[in-house]
Amino acid sequence: MSTPVSLDLLHTFLAVHRAGTLTRAAEVLGLSQPTVTAQLRALETRLGQTLFVRGARGVTPTAAADDLARRLDGPLDALAGIAGSLGGSPGNTLHLGGPAELMTARVLPALSGVIAGGVSVRVRLGLADDLLADLSAGRLDLVVSSVRPRRAGLHAEPLCDEEFVLVGARAFTGRDPEGLPLLAYAEELPIIRRWWRHVLGHPPPRRAVLVVPDLRGLRAAAVAGIGVTVLPRYLIADELGSGALVELHPAEDPPINTLYLATRAAVRETPHVAAARSALLMQGRLW
Repeated sequence: MSTPVSLDLLHTFLAVHRAGTLTRAAEVLGLSQPTVTAQLRALETRLGQTLFVRGARGVTPTAAADDLARRLDGPLDALAGIAGSLGGSPGNTLHLGGPAELMTARVLPALSGVIAGGVSVRVRLGLADDLLADLSAGRLDLVVSSVRPRRAGLHAEPLCDEEFVLVGARAFTGRDPEGLPLLAYAEELPIIRRWWRHVLGHPPPRRAVLVVPDLRGLRAAAVAGIGVTVLPRYLIADELGSGALVELHPAEDPPINTLYLATRAAVRETPHVAAARSALLMQGRLW
């Protein structure tokens, strides 16, 4: 009678499949990379199949690996949750990721009732691709993302729409946007470029006078009169209301970006994850 395949080997396999690299999987598992490599080879030997093709930038799953991952996704997460609760680890800690500006302005306040209900929250701030990789690898439970995830095992639903507007101090009112100093999130002017093309029909004409990778920093610089920038309306609602900033070129059809709430299908209905999802989706309708 053959012995069952070790759950440790299957757990390692699933971590590699989700992470895409042996190094990242080793970090998630708390193992050394040689140990992960040895366990993966042991599983391949046991199954008599190649599961990954090694490359310079990571590993690519074979069709057999994708099929095995679909069968394991969910059941192994459920077992891990049970094992964690039996070991006394906190089963109601939500690991949440998202962009810094939306998290601080909207998401965290919306979770006040969830936290009061006994759920602990640990937050990771960053870019969508990095956070979705962490979600897929099991390091996060829930991610607010500007990118709709296409990875297997992830579930996404629309959270809210961001409306982008060109704003600046009142001194810039009535002036041609083409000649105004620009404040940008990055050298490539990603947000400004999108607004300029959508509203004015061509790319912005010049480089930014200030680049800071934080929308809150751009807001502060705009209030100080340094230049003009494009920001989501939710982030500048108070400044527009007080007159500290003005919308310089109102558009009938402003550019809009849809934000998504993403989680792993396997943990989507876990009580603390479901409570956070419900609270955020309810508030998202008001944003």
